[in-house]
Amino acid sequence: MTGIHVAVIMDGNGRWATARSRPREWGHRRGAEAVRRIVTAAPDLGIRTLTLYAFSSDNWQRPATEVSVLMRLFSRYLRSEAAELKESGVRLQVVGRRDRLAPGLVRDVERAERETVGGERLLLRLAVDYSSRDLLLRAVQAAAGASDLERQDMASLLGRAMHGEGPAPDVDLLIRTGGERRLSDFLLWECAYAELLFTPVMWPDYSAEHLADAIRDFRSRDRRFGNVAAAS
Repeated sequence: MTGIHVAVIMDGNGRWATARSRPREWGHRRGAEAVRRIVTAAPDLGIRTLTLYAFSSDNWQRPATEVSVLMRLFSRYLRSEAAELKESGVRLQVVGRRDRLAPGLVRDVERAERETVGGERLLLRLAVDYSSRDLLLRAVQAAAGASDLERQDMASLLGRAMHGEGPAPDVDLLIRTGGERRLSDFLLWECAYAELLFTPVMWPDYSAEHLADAIRDFRSRDRRFGNVAAAS
């Protein structure tokens, strides 16, 4: 699967709702609609892998009612969208821990992954109960005693640690919505040479046009990977 890998920290749902005097849960529901828009637009923009930060391991600290809503939304998305994703050639993978998810939700995850396994137009990765630091620790533990470990070996260990089927893929472009400017423990290894784009647009307002603008900005950048600029 060729094309670029775009990762998105989908931030601002709660603040978007609060600014409209609505409960934070309403913002999360509207954020789910933005996911649909972006997944639909991504393949035509040259994106072949799209990783969305849906729920971090630190998000368990949020109020129980909000966590419950997020988990229900996730389950509903898996149940309602799997057939459409399959029809659109989108393969779904869920990366992160699964041992703290409800058994029914894990079954929904596994079912959606099976149903979409043949998708070749876009690989959609949803990061749920995800912590990059925790995954790095697990990969290091798995590599204990290996004296000749190389970067590709580490990427493969990370892939296995997060339930992926191959090495952790490098990110080309990381987008964070909502105005914050930090990585928040997301894809730390994979973002070593990622281009970063921070936007004040809250996730529920993020559109296909915003994504297209981000890709145009990315295409205009000079990515040197530690080398010097080519002579003109």
